Amino acid sequence: CSNCFLFFSLRLLQFTALCFYAQVVKQKNPATLKSNFIFRDVCFSIVRQNTVQSPPNFKHHVTEQSRLSDRTSRRLTRTYQLYSRTSGKHVQVLANKRVNANGDDGAVHAKLEVETDSFGSRVRIKGVKTGYYICMNKRGKLIGKRKGRGKDCIFTEIVLENNYTALQNAKYGGWYMAFTRKGRPRKASKTKQHQREAHFMKRLPRGHLLSERRPFDVLPLRVPTETWA
Repeated sequence: CSNCFLFFSLRLLQFTALCFYAQVVKQKNPATLKSNFIFRDVCFSIVRQNTVQSPPNFKHHVTEQSRLSDRTSRRLTRTYQLYSRTSGKHVQVLANKRVNANGDDGAVHAKLEVETDSFGSRVRIKGVKTGYYICMNKRGKLIGKRKGRGKDCIFTEIVLENNYTALQNAKYGGWYMAFTRKGRPRKASKTKQHQREAHFMKRLPRGHLLSERRPFDVLPLRVPTETWA
């Protein structure tokens, strides 16, 4: 940090001045030569200790950068479904701005467009069919909004040890997107990261899997029926 660097620079300047003073005293009074040598060695050892820089804290840097919204870079957009661990269905955004986890595999409203918001793992989630972003209000309720620029519409993806993903709201820290067994949104203020209701799995929509795609079609070869004389 800048304050730490300034502190160590001042300390280094102070000890350098002391060492210079010791050299001047040594030249004026040779009787104190031995004590000045000891004082000089102590000065240099302290200077070396203060000039050793601590290793950079990359975790702190990544955390700080992840909290910032990236307004200049080209956004990375992905399309997939969010499979709810509790309901066994997929998250969907309906035309009435409601959000639930009752969508079937390949359903129109279950197709989500996820765009990155920062250099970290913060994303915005939008229903492809309706165009509404999944947001969270101050009561912890999931709603759909046409504009998703606010922090209430940003979620942080947290990959868990069981390979599921938890989605924490960027505005309301500690509040997660969660659904009950019936697919109804759960109040975010009562959610925790370890709860099954807050666990999701990313899945490609039906028809988007590589195994379901045909790279090319084989056309039948037309055999001429005319005979040549």
